[in-house]
Amino acid sequence: MPENIRNNIDQSKAENFLASYAVSQEQSLGRKYSEPACNTRTEYQRDRDRIIHSTAFRRLEYKTQVFINHEGDLYRTRLTHSLEVAQIARSIARALKLNEDLTEAIALAHDLGHTAFGHAGQDALHDCMKNYGGFEHNLQSLRVVDHLEEKYPEFDGLNLTFETREGILKHCSIKNAREMGFIGQRFLDRTQPSIEAQLTNIADAIAYNNHDVDDGLRSGLISIDQLNQIELFSRHYYDVDSRFCDLPEKRKAQEAIRRIINQLVCDLINNTLNNIHDSSIYTLDDVRASQHSVVAFSPIIKSQMMELKSFLHANLYQHEQVNKMSNNAKEVITNLFYKFFKSPELLPKEHREKAFTRKEIGGEDAFARIIADYIAGMTDRYAQIEYRRIN
Repeated sequence: MPENIRNNIDQSKAENFLASYAVSQEQSLGRKYSEPACNTRTEYQRDRDRIIHSTAFRRLEYKTQVFINHEGDLYRTRLTHSLEVAQIARSIARALKLNEDLTEAIALAHDLGHTAFGHAGQDALHDCMKNYGGFEHNLQSLRVVDHLEEKYPEFDGLNLTFETREGILKHCSIKNAREMGFIGQRFLDRTQPSIEAQLTNIADAIAYNNHDVDDGLRSGLISIDQLNQIELFSRHYYDVDSRFCDLPEKRKAQEAIRRIINQLVCDLINNTLNNIHDSSIYTLDDVRASQHSVVAFSPIIKSQMMELKSFLHANLYQHEQVNKMSNNAKEVITNLFYKFFKSPELLPKEHREKAFTRKEIGGEDAFARIIADYIAGMTDRYAQIEYRRIN
């Protein structure tokens, strides 16, 4: 049997194991630009591969999660965060008999539009763009895969399937949804995305809350004594401490974090299965028609997750040292935007020409958007290089 036929048969068998409410390739709403099917990969595997090979994905290695990239080699970056989200999301998808390839593609792409310097960079760029449509990294991630990547001769962007693009667009204002066509329609109709998209959103929260605890401890900005005031952490830490009392604190903390992730994943799987049963979810149409997301923690775990999130916000994200880095980052991003806006000749040739062309067609909003695209694509290091170049 020819290898390409054998691969297609194997892929068909894999889809037979999907739950009735999962997304199958046959249900896909397809790509904006029609392409021949691949003999060796499903459509969602192709999406994943295009994301991994994209320029925007490579840049995530040098974009901040919490700590500026050069602060230390062991801290998470947007790239390692995206890989951790993908791992957690795939584990949940397999347990729920969902489409793992679609889940992985969404997870790997969810932060492609994030700026340099983490949320501080995003906030600064949004402030700069407030009179020109604003800036939100979720929408920017979709813009990256729909327009900004330039790898194919037939189209701009990566030409991903509707289902992957839907999962990337986690949030959207009504105003923006009205301008986005079919991809934004669910926000107007108040319908739900696929379960694969829903679980990836929560896998993101599981990953960043727990690896921010790890990085926060590693940096010394938060302590185990502080964390032991948080129920979700203390329960596991005290159990580890009682069983492995001779271990260094660092290893005890890492084991506690591992157990927290396991508890969160198991709770999410069990509670989601209960929601699916209680809501009589049998098909993908049932998922979309549901009034609420069916992927959710149990009330107790949800409350404990909120407590951990509040702790991290107060004690890590607002820490004096992090605030100092954030303020410096905001200065860099703000300075870059207004210098390029007032003196577009400072832009590299490719972006300068694109900015002037778009300005002729769409005015200052379109002009500002090209500048925002350029800045949002920068890594931490490159943003600092550009800042020094133009000042």
